[in-house]
Amino acid sequence: MDYSKLLAQAIADAAGLEVEDIASWIEVPADETLGDYAFPCFKLAKTLRKAPPAIAAEIAGKLVKPGFVSEVRVVGAYINFFLDRVTLARQTLEDVFEQRDAYGSSDKGAGRVVCIDYSSINIAKPFHIGHLSTTVIGNALYRIYGFLGYKPVGINHLGDWGTQFGKLIVAYKLWGSKEDIEARSITAMLELYVKFHEEAEKNPALDEQARVWFKKIEDGDEEALSIFNWFKELTLKEVGKIYDLLGVHFDSYAGESFYNDKMQPVIDELKEKGLLEFSEGAYVVRLGDDLPPCIVLKSDGATLYSTRDLAAAFYRKKTYNFHKCLYVVAYQQNLHFRQVFKVIELMGYDWAKDLEHVAFGMVSLEDGTLSTRKGKVVLLKDVLDKAVEKTLSIIEEKSPGLENKEEVAKTVGIGAVVFDTLSSARIKDITFSFDRVLNFDGETGPYVQYTHARCASLLRRADFDWAAADKDYTALNNPEAFATAKLLYSFPDAVARACEKNEPYLITRHIIELAKAMNRFYYEHRIIDEDKAKTAARLMLAACVKQVLKTGLYLIGVGAPERM
Repeated sequence: MDYSKLLAQAIADAAGLEVEDIASWIEVPADETLGDYAFPCFKLAKTLRKAPPAIAAEIAGKLVKPGFVSEVRVVGAYINFFLDRVTLARQTLEDVFEQRDAYGSSDKGAGRVVCIDYSSINIAKPFHIGHLSTTVIGNALYRIYGFLGYKPVGINHLGDWGTQFGKLIVAYKLWGSKEDIEARSITAMLELYVKFHEEAEKNPALDEQARVWFKKIEDGDEEALSIFNWFKELTLKEVGKIYDLLGVHFDSYAGESFYNDKMQPVIDELKEKGLLEFSEGAYVVRLGDDLPPCIVLKSDGATLYSTRDLAAAFYRKKTYNFHKCLYVVAYQQNLHFRQVFKVIELMGYDWAKDLEHVAFGMVSLEDGTLSTRKGKVVLLKDVLDKAVEKTLSIIEEKSPGLENKEEVAKTVGIGAVVFDTLSSARIKDITFSFDRVLNFDGETGPYVQYTHARCASLLRRADFDWAAADKDYTALNNPEAFATAKLLYSFPDAVARACEKNEPYLITRHIIELAKAMNRFYYEHRIIDEDKAKTAARLMLAACVKQVLKTGLYLIGVGAPERM
């Protein structure tokens, strides 16, 4: 039930105005003492030609109070509405009961495709902590869009092209072995790559050999392609283990190399439309006064990231006919994407407006929290492993008799890392701290997961059946239960806003507040007592909180253990 829409209709009837205008003006006061909803009447002063307080008094006098409203109060130019606690609790809990896992979902997307470009790892290079944000933000958006009826397409735009692969092949043939690469995968490849650069400083001829081998890859040489594809296969196998830990998957691994034969048509079209010109040793598209020119080709015909991203955009539009195409890439690439999108706009394609750069800040670690085997490269697997290890030690201390401790530690430890990454606006830089992330009492993933497990424990102890008992919802006529029920009620709105703004943290923050509200209710009120109907209502609240916490955690890519 959408109370704001029903209120808008009641106000519109009383004022003799269109309901659409009224609906857009209804507010939720920051101060709960001012009501659950408010209507600012100064918005009508020009139309009705009266002072706003007079308008408020007049509309309130004519208003037919809906059954779900307990009080209507005029304060200056505002009409404040207080919801009936019992009505809201009963209707919200019944909605959650009826919809279960689907609560908060919708068919808004109507099956329209949303392409999401995220993670985008580099072949033969380690999966480091810098990949964390793009991976978990992209995965959360994939789940959120799917939950709201869109058809998400997850794309891992692999970094699988460039002279670095020529360097790697040279290093492999000079100093590597098949057995070592097979055994140590990316670690061995990285060591060879580092060794190449060390040796090339002493022997510049190695750089020429690297160029020759990369040219062989470009020309389709059988040996060169075989080694290149082997490196690619081993990398994907290795990073696939991390994706499995994170619960992340992709529908496409079409990376830079995939677009080798798809760039020329775009270049030709730019030429035909008179947009490509030679300037200062390169072929560029001028983008007006607000943006520097976009370099599309070097003078020797070599392509750039912009060339491949242009080709990728056209391929995705043709293949998927997307409603939106999102690029989950760090904010340092703001200019690059503004340029690419502008080029497509200048080419005359109105779908340029459907391309969006979902930017995010940087992740760093507190000094001394993690030693790495790779010098300055902080491996994501090391972070996840350490989180699981620390979580297991906490569980050993707090719940030594817990079944499946290792599995729970994995769910909580990895979930804590993901949750922390998604607990603030994505554009903010994050300093990662294990002490903060794994705090069971703070605004963290473990805290929310523990609240979910507490609700599960309560329901098991009471042998709760959703539908069996009569429920006396007057047991929820208190501030703590009402606050909890309101957060359950507003969960669908939080999901919708997270999608609209491409901000998963709006869900993360919502379930933190829901967990806090539920714990306040738990501490202030006895849940199970002699009155079976009131007990059933309180347990119903706990069951609905458990359900919504589970759904919210799922949407951000975090598991919800039944026991902790």
